[in-house]
Amino acid sequence: MNSSSTSALIVAAGRGERAPGDHPKQYRLLGGKPVLRWVLEAFAFHPAIDGVRVVLREEDRALYADCTAGLNLGAPIIGGATRQLSVRNGLEALAAEAPERVLIHDGARPFVSPGLIAGVVKALDGSDAAIPLLSVFDTLRRKTESGFELMPRDHLRRAQTPQGFVYAKILAAHRKYSAIETTDDMTLAEHAGLSIAEVAGEEMNLKLTSPEDFALAERIAAGRLSDIRTGSGYDVHKFSEGDHVWLCGVKVPHVQGLKGHSDADVGLHALTDAILGAIGAGDIGVHFPPSDPQWRGAPSHIFLAKAASLVAALGGAIAHVDVTLICERPKVTLHREAMRARIAEILNIDISRVSVKATTTEGLGFTGRGEGIAAQGLATVRLP
Repeated sequence: MNSSSTSALIVAAGRGERAPGDHPKQYRLLGGKPVLRWVLEAFAFHPAIDGVRVVLREEDRALYADCTAGLNLGAPIIGGATRQLSVRNGLEALAAEAPERVLIHDGARPFVSPGLIAGVVKALDGSDAAIPLLSVFDTLRRKTESGFELMPRDHLRRAQTPQGFVYAKILAAHRKYSAIETTDDMTLAEHAGLSIAEVAGEEMNLKLTSPEDFALAERIAAGRLSDIRTGSGYDVHKFSEGDHVWLCGVKVPHVQGLKGHSDADVGLHALTDAILGAIGAGDIGVHFPPSDPQWRGAPSHIFLAKAASLVAALGGAIAHVDVTLICERPKVTLHREAMRARIAEILNIDISRVSVKATTTEGLGFTGRGEGIAAQGLATVRLP
């Protein structure tokens, strides 16, 4: 990386215990894709940013890998016990690249705009540091033993990220003032005597903390992914010798197998085509030609994951998928929930966004005669 470059350091090593959900808040789904994915796309695709690194917890590596599929990022950095230590680790890890500037951003602020990023970078042309600030309009009161004291607000500001710095100077400040505990990198810049420029913050650049924040963010995300597409897919495989079939990513015992170049998972094939169709990206044969020997016997989750990565590369999200399996045998009911869970896992979406159904043709046609299985897939995709 050259000396005039700008790196983005995304701090995502916290637990977010005040936010709802089983995962840390930065990996919770928002509009069908993880909060952190929103953040990373904003920086990774910005023309003023030359490289993006993420500071995370060691135990979140698997979540991080799923969240960042298809993005061109630098190697992740393991954080520390506090935000300050995590930032320090991140800055130290950037030493080999030695960028001229660094933007430090919280991984729980998903709606940072291209304009705000550009504004912080530009402010560094004449200052050592730059911080987005918002005025305070609410009446403020400080709780005391005797009541609630009115606080003047004229000179108060709400600080946001990304906060930008001349890289060498903020690294030196972190090293020199490591004993000062702070949740704000600008505090260390002040101790170091750095010149600081103010950038107009944005109300939409909210930090997700409470359940109410996530409810609001869902509405914002829906507005940003307003191009709604629907795609359909259809696939057929005939029975052959074997003792099991693969259906929707689940190995189902059966008296026969399914014949195909890959594992012949008719459900995942139909769903893959549905997602590809929703974004106008051809069909499964375009991306994985049956004439190519490398796909012989390949597990079909590879195909579905590829389709999902193409949606993510467009900045979109998969809102819902629906698979209908058409066969007399095997019975699907006992495996339905496992199939839903597997599809949700492959697509990195909540299981509530996955439907798997089965039907017969009442003994009619090739499926009715038990010659094979057919599947229909539907996918709803949201794009910017």
